[in-house]
Amino acid sequence: MKSLITGGTGFIGTHLIGRLESPVVLGRNPDRISKVFTGVEARKWDPAGEIDPAVFSGVDTVYHLAGEPLFNGRWDSAKKQRIMGSRVDGTRTLVNSLARLEPGKRPLTLISSSAIGYYGSRGGEMLTESSLPGNDFLATVCLRWEEEAMKAEELGIRVVTLRTGVVLGKDGGALEKMLTPFKLGLGGRLGNGRQYMSWIHIDDLIGIILHAAQNPEVRGPINGVASNPVTNREFTAALAAALHRPAILPVPGCILKAAIGEFATVLLGSQRVMPDKASDTGYKFIYPLLQGAMQAAING
Repeated sequence: MKSLITGGTGFIGTHLIGRLESPVVLGRNPDRISKVFTGVEARKWDPAGEIDPAVFSGVDTVYHLAGEPLFNGRWDSAKKQRIMGSRVDGTRTLVNSLARLEPGKRPLTLISSSAIGYYGSRGGEMLTESSLPGNDFLATVCLRWEEEAMKAEELGIRVVTLRTGVVLGKDGGALEKMLTPFKLGLGGRLGNGRQYMSWIHIDDLIGIILHAAQNPEVRGPINGVASNPVTNREFTAALAAALHRPAILPVPGCILKAAIGEFATVLLGSQRVMPDKASDTGYKFIYPLLQGAMQAAING
């Protein structure tokens, strides 16, 4: 099965490429892609322009992971425009490019990134793929992002939108940014620590992505989270224990908001998300519990 991937140089994309056989990788800098990865076909990706139809030749599955990073920089108006545009406009470009292909030459499956930010902050409410969206900025981004991806269904392409939670892995994602302060003994809960965090080990996230690609019954949204969400207080305690460090320096919500602006609302928001579709369609988690996942992520 031949695959094509956008956003392949990111944290999730890098791990996914390691599980694919000779994929086509679209990116802004094909030369850099060729230097980073061996055994891939690197091609130019311009989210604002058309994609050469030849890159889809023989491709069965498209993994669309491209998007402006959420964690880097304050969410000023320019940053928020890049977050929205890179996801919504980039996905529209991709789907429009697929529409220009002859029906018999289109990929069978599109797996497009999204995030559990779709649900907004919902306290202790148990959230599944059938839950309604939130109404904050990130929820609006995810809703519009998924709407663009789902238009590929009109082309006869099976579409899966992957709502990803907090991904645990030593070499990227949210955990990488948390490690340094915790290693220095400067870690602690955020705000009151009672907000839920829905997490997943990178190996399980890649497992769910491949599970979705290989199982035709998986359609629409699928939550990329483990089955045991925890509070932020529990999460930080587990991280500190895994590093053999204290977690005694909580960060008040007002200080966090003053330091990083609107992005603080994401860190202080509560999302108790369950992976119903993954479980119901037979996916078996490698790391169902936080402590094991944390240890594996930290130890690489």
